[in-house]
Parts: sequence; structure tokens; C-alpha cells
Amino acid sequence: MGLILVLYSLIAGLLIPIPDLPVIHESIRNIFYHVCMWFTLLTLLSISAVNAVRYLAGFDEKYDFRSVEAASTGVFFGILGLVTGSIWARFSWGTFWTNDPQLNGAAVSMLIYAAYFVLRGSMNDSEKRARISAVYNIFAFIMMIIFLLILPKLAQGSVHPGKGGNPMALVGLDTTMRLVFYPAVIGWIIIGVWIYQIKLRLRIINEFNEI
Repeated sequence: MGLILVLYSLIAGLLIPIPDLPVIHESIRNIFYHVCMWFTLLTLLSISAVNAVRYLAGFDEKYDFRSVEAASTGVFFGILGLVTGSIWARFSWGTFWTNDPQLNGAAVSMLIYAAYFVLRGSMNDSEKRARISAVYNIFAFIMMIIFLLILPKLAQGSVHPGKGGNPMALVGLDTTMRLVFYPAVIGWIIIGVWIYQIKLRLRIINEFNEI
């Protein structure tokens, strides 16, 4: 189902008529791909944070496995979000990166999660690693929400779509675009969760083989 929805969004996203918006013009089609990466990231990092809390509640190792694999898959989609966003920025603003609160918040969020994996890799004791990284995971999730969803909305002068008076904030998605955007979001989330489940199964198999 996820593959069907994504394939539909890839094809329809290039063919449907779109409103002629100033500044972003045809590049608005990237919303069917770029924004979906961040919805998938938010879903997976939410799964990761919930399992971190569940681990701390009972110290069951399976929740640590779920937490770390959901986080790694989520960060992968975050990197895809940064790449597709940079490409969009190049065509809309003439540069791959600019001093924008949304862009900077996304980059900082990814660095925070990068530190999460560095932290896990620095400890050999599995119980200590799981406990400390679970606490850090919850902290990272809260910081990600602040940097990615809250601060950009409060910032002034943002050139990001939907922020700071950008035309996208006024026009929004028309009916035709919604028929592509919503299936695209659902499809990418399904694929993201599917990848996470495969990684989790491989993690469990590897852990079992090491016993």
C-alpha cells in the first residue's frame, strides 16, 4: 500500500496542474516529497521516544531495540528532508542554504540525534547504554519539537513556505494538490514504518545470534 501511494504521488505530483505562486512557482511540486520526509521523521521519532519511555518504565531490552531502530530510520528520513529541502531552496531562493529558522532548526535537530548515536557508541555496558540513551532520546525529541515546530513559527522574517508572509502561507494547497499530498504523506509514513520494522527484526536476529 505504501509503495502504491508513493508511486501515485511521484507520478501525479509531476503531472497535476498547480497554482502559479510567486517565488516558488513550479518548485512547489517538491511539497509532495520534501514535506513527506518530515512527517515520516516525526512519526518515527515519536515511536522512538515512546519506546524510550517504555524502556525506562520497566527496563525491558526490547523497547531499547525499538527505540534505537526507530530513531535511526527517522534520522535517515530527516537527511532526505534536508537534501530535498536544499534542492527546493536552490530553485526558489537561489542558494542551497540560507539563514532561515526552519532550516537551521532542522539541521540542529539532526545534530542532536547524531549525538544520540555517538553517545550509544561510546558505552560498552548494554544496560548503562540503554538507560542513558533512553533519557537522552526523550530530551532529543523535546528539543526536536522545539527547533522544528515551535521556534520557526515564532520567528520573524522567515522565507520558508508557510512562515514569515511567504505566499504559500496565504494560498495553501488547492483541492487538486491535496489529492496528491495526503496520499503521499500516508505512503511515505507506511514505508518508513516498514523499513523500521525490517531493521528491528534484523537487530533482534543479530542480538539472538550473539548470545
